[in-house]
Amino acid sequence: MKLTEGKSRQVFATESEDEVRVFHKDDETAYNGIKHVIIPGKGIIINKISAILYETLERNGIATHYIRTIDDRQQLCRKVDPIRLEFIVRNYAAGDMTERLDVKTGTKLSIPVVECCYKSDELDDPIINRSYAIALGMASREELDLIEEELGHINLVLTSLFHEVGIKLVDFKVEFGRLADGTLLVCDELSPDSCRLWDEQTDDSMDRDRFRYDLGNVGEMYEEVLRRLSNFINE
Repeated sequence: MKLTEGKSRQVFATESEDEVRVFHKDDETAYNGIKHVIIPGKGIIINKISAILYETLERNGIATHYIRTIDDRQQLCRKVDPIRLEFIVRNYAAGDMTERLDVKTGTKLSIPVVECCYKSDELDDPIINRSYAIALGMASREELDLIEEELGHINLVLTSLFHEVGIKLVDFKVEFGRLADGTLLVCDELSPDSCRLWDEQTDDSMDRDRFRYDLGNVGEMYEEVLRRLSNFINE
């Protein structure tokens, strides 16, 4: 039975009430789904990249919803109650940050910047602060403290991994969910759809910006990210 469907994934029930099956589609979207195409085979690439990144986080002591890969397009994951917040970690200025703050694209930030957004396509995921999140009952102060600590750890792990394969982690989006006992886990998806990735030598985009800004070769760049990560992991 299908439980939910998003722009790029479908989530199905399993025989276990504590686990779900996540299917990655070939859809590529931008601007909250306003721009949309199908890239044949994209879901297979995203599934493999996401698995590598989640397995890397798990090996480094970061709890995630990922359990294992089922096949080319599917993962078995822990069922969580998602928190309606998105967290963006920025190492370099890019995207809407440059427009909001008039900062040159590619500027290296002196410290990582964390943004908290209310997850709502209808409202275009507005940035909110901790006080809003607490006041509206989205997360407790203790949960937000834990999330902030985890975000720093995640950033260090992923930045190091991508550097090993010649990729600059410009920024990334991550979400958290709760197990039935309240335990927080990283959930949703980690991939070039949710990370801004630039080649370290050329600063060429290797992520969804290639679709967002009509740069072309979206599938090919995603394949290149997978190739580099796979070669490094399998060394």
